[in-house]
Amino acid sequence: MTLSVTARIQELLHSRGVTFEFKEHAPVKTSQEAADIRGTPLHEGAKALVFAADEAIVLAVVPAHKRVGTRAFKRAFGVKNLRMVNPDELRALTGLPVGAVPPFGSVLDLPTYVDRSLLENDRISFNAGSRTASIIMACRDYIAVEQPTLGDFAAD
Repeated sequence: MTLSVTARIQELLHSRGVTFEFKEHAPVKTSQEAADIRGTPLHEGAKALVFAADEAIVLAVVPAHKRVGTRAFKRAFGVKNLRMVNPDELRALTGLPVGAVPPFGSVLDLPTYVDRSLLENDRISFNAGSRTASIIMACRDYIAVEQPTLGDFAAD
């Protein structure tokens, strides 16, 4: 039996000895709804979005109150064409619906790019493979486990 994305993230964090809080909750659709139901500030949210970057599929992660600046991302990583995948492509690529993608590209076999401004947070919170499951953990632990490529590409 294949583990769900949620279970794979929890297993990864347990295997690295990372302390985290797991919360199950009512389904959320927006970053603000997620922050409200978790009881965390919006800026601590890690919003993970899947993009087609030239010939590659990548995961871009920004603080939940920001968006991916496509021009800045292309400039930072030498990408010519960048577009967010549509909901059908997302489900085909990851098995997940919009809003459920975690900031762990490693669990989805995608390279992960994180905006440096996320590192201003002591903690991050995110949907963990479901719109009804969240994880709250130390940002430094997330960076240590995921080892993403860092850049400056978030926009207000």
